[in-house]
Formats: sequence, structure tokens, C-alpha cells
Amino acid sequence: QVHLVESGGGLVQTGDSLGLTCAVSGLTVSRASVAWFRQAPGKEREFVAGIFRSGGNTYYKDSVKGRFTISRDGLKNMLYLQMNSLLPEDTAVYSCAASTTLILSSLGSPRAYAYWGQGTQVTVFS
Repeated sequence: QVHLVESGGGLVQTGDSLGLTCAVSGLTVSRASVAWFRQAPGKEREFVAGIFRSGGNTYYKDSVKGRFTISRDGLKNMLYLQMNSLLPEDTAVYSCAASTTLILSSLGSPRAYAYWGQGTQVTVFS
């Protein structure tokens, strides 16, 4: 059985940094495609960052490039999202997701992921 559990959310000021962690069990993160998504109130869930299973290349939403960094630790079976220079528009519930079968063109599509964490709230105030 696959489980993903996020931690690290919180309330921060504009310009602050925050690190999110996703503990994964039941599958090997280094052999899966993994990603972070976020959903703000009244908005659709959107892709933030992802790592494709083959090659380990990383991909980012344009608005977070240069500020956010996604990484994974195969030994600890963990997924991370380091968020720097946070802005109020980054406020959302952040969720980690994993898939062992998606193709690269679907990396940014929530429907391509079979496994999800419960989400953690990130609130950035000005």
C-alpha cells in the first residue's frame, strides 16, 4: 500500500523560505515520477514542480522557477520542495504526488498521478 505524507507547511511573510517534505512508503521515489501540486481557494489544482522517473530531470511552473527547488532522496525515500522568496500568491495547500506509469507529457497533469498525500497549508502574508 502506498502512502504519502507531507509536512513543513506554515505561515510565513513575503520573502521568507519554507521547506516541504513528503515521506513516501510503498513505492521507491527514485523509480517513480513525483511532483508537488498546489491548490488555492477557489482555484484548480496546479502543477508546481516535478521529477520524471527516467533520467531524473526536474520541471517547474514558470512562476516558481528560480525560487523553488524539488529534490528527492532515494535512501530516505523522501521528496522535498524548498521554497524561497515566497510571495502571497504562493498561498495554497501543497500536495505531493507519485506515479510509476505516467509519460513525460503528463507530468504536469494531476489526473496522471495515482498516489497523493493529504496536503499541507502554506500561507504567505505581506
